[in-house]
Amino acid sequence: MRYETLGKSGLDVPVLILGCGNFGGIGSPPELYGKGDNQEAAFALMDAALDAGLRMFDTANSYGGGVSEDWIGQWLASRGVRDQVSLTTKVASRVGPGPDDRGLSRRHIRTQIDASLGRLRTDRIELYLAHGPDESTPIEETIAAFDELVRDGKIAHYGLSNLDRAELEAALAAAATLGVTGPVNLQSGYNLLDRTESADTFDVCARAGIGFTAYSPLAGGLLTGKYRAKQPPPPASRLALRPGAYQHLTTAATFVGLDRLAAAADRYGIPLPTLALAWVVTDPGVTALVVGPRTPAQLKTMCDALDVRLTDSDRAELIRLVESAD
Repeated sequence: MRYETLGKSGLDVPVLILGCGNFGGIGSPPELYGKGDNQEAAFALMDAALDAGLRMFDTANSYGGGVSEDWIGQWLASRGVRDQVSLTTKVASRVGPGPDDRGLSRRHIRTQIDASLGRLRTDRIELYLAHGPDESTPIEETIAAFDELVRDGKIAHYGLSNLDRAELEAALAAAATLGVTGPVNLQSGYNLLDRTESADTFDVCARAGIGFTAYSPLAGGLLTGKYRAKQPPPPASRLALRPGAYQHLTTAATFVGLDRLAAAADRYGIPLPTLALAWVVTDPGVTALVVGPRTPAQLKTMCDALDVRLTDSDRAELIRLVESAD
C-alpha cells in the first residue's frame, strides 16, 4: 500500500482508505439501519484491510446510528491494533430526533466527539471532519470548536466534507481571522461520472495545503458495471436502497458511457472498477480514495488499481468516452 501525506498535516494516509459507511446500515439514513454489512462481515473487511495496508478507517457518528463506530471500536480492542490504525470520523448529520441533534454548533461538536470517542474506545481521533455545511451555525463557531478539540488533545487534525469552493474559502477565511490552524482535509464525492464540483476546489486545496480525499469513487457502484440500462438494480444494492442519491447519474447517456468504459477496461485487461479507481487515484489533485468494499475479494480488486499507470492522455480519453455519450 502506498502512503501520502495529507496536505500540510504531516499525517500519512494510505492511498486507499477503508470506508465503513456500510457497517450496520447504508450510510446515515435511519430507514437503512440494519441493511448494510453485519458484524461478522465488517470484522472480516477490517481484517483484510489491515493485512492489505489500508490502515486508516473512515466512519461517522451517524453511520448505522452509531453502529459503525461501535463495531470499529470493538474490532480495534479485540485485535489490539489501535496504534496501527488511524481513525477519521465525522459530525453534523442528524443523530437523534431533537432540534439540536445535528449540525456544527460548538455544543453539538463537543457532545458528539465524546460520544464518538466512547464508541470507538479510544481517547483520540486522528482526523475529525464536518460531515457537511451547517447554514444555521456561523462557520467561525465551527472552526473555533474544532480548534478547541485539537488543543484538548481529542483530535489531531480536522477537515471538512461536502463543501463547495465558496464554502471552503469561507472556512479558510474564518480560520485566518481567528488565528487558528485551518482544516487539513476536504472529503467530497469524485469519480468519472461526477467530477466538476469537486475539481473546482482542487486549486484552493493546493494553495491552502489541504489534502483532498475522494469518496464514492465508483459512483455508488455504477462504475462496477453491475447496473444495466432499463433494468431494475440488484436487490440490496445502493441504487435499490438509495435511488434518489444517484438519480442524476442514472441517465441513458450514463449507460452508454459505461459501456464505452467497460470496453476500454477490456483493452487494458482489467475490470472496469479497477480502471475507474485508477482514474481517480492518478489525479494529481487527489491524495487518497475512500473505498467501501463489501467483501475482501472486492477489496483486492480495488487495491489492484494502484498498479495501473494512466498518463494524462489516458485519463483525458476516459473522460471523453463519458462526455461524448451525452
